[in-house]
Amino acid sequence: MAATQVLKSEWTKIRSVSSTVWTLGLAVVVTIALGMLISILSKNDYDKLDARDKLTFDPTYTSFAGMSLGQLALIVFGVLVVSNEYSTGMIRTSLAAVPQRGTFLFSKVLVATLLSFAVGLVTSFLTFFVGQAMLGTHRAQIGDPGVLRAVIGGAIYMTLIAVFSMGVAVMLRSPMLSLGILMPFFFLISSILGNVSATKKIGRFLPDQAGSKIMQVKTPFDDDTPYGPWGGLAIMVVWVVAALLGGYVLLKKRDA
Repeated sequence: MAATQVLKSEWTKIRSVSSTVWTLGLAVVVTIALGMLISILSKNDYDKLDARDKLTFDPTYTSFAGMSLGQLALIVFGVLVVSNEYSTGMIRTSLAAVPQRGTFLFSKVLVATLLSFAVGLVTSFLTFFVGQAMLGTHRAQIGDPGVLRAVIGGAIYMTLIAVFSMGVAVMLRSPMLSLGILMPFFFLISSILGNVSATKKIGRFLPDQAGSKIMQVKTPFDDDTPYGPWGGLAIMVVWVVAALLGGYVLLKKRDA
């Protein structure tokens, strides 16, 4: 089967499964709604901040506060894109139609990545503008230094979360097992490692903590992270590439 046919097939699979479409829609709604709420609360609490905190107040990053919950839907999307075929047994039919497993995997990943980025870009810009509207006089402008990079970076971050989840799902094949590992990893383990002083230096190199740096415009005074926004994004890309390579190797070696 030609590569273009494989891409069309993967696009049809993704858009024909209602659960994958709903998860992307949920990612948009949750990210924007929570970002709006946090922005309102931040505006109300701004006057209570001390002078130093006011200097490092980051209105752009504040509007992206909902990303921590919105990424939950992206994780589910990434897992479902891959593991739906395993849970239904359709993977055997798919691999029979496309015996080149590398072509099969990376066509699926490419289509899902482009879709994730399109949704992420819309979500990121809407989240920013809605959040800044809520912040009122404390808002940032899209033309301010570092802001456009942070907004586009938010879309890239959302995309990489989804792609990382795809790689893990290919390795594990089971949707329940994949979600059972990814959810605690991002929402429990990462938070604990990043907030406990003894493990903070390890936690900052986890994919979500490193990648989220791209959405920061201002750095807090007590932030001693040894990398900047692009360095953090590069660390996240390494995690994503490792997950995809792991999935590819296992897909090539084992039976469907």
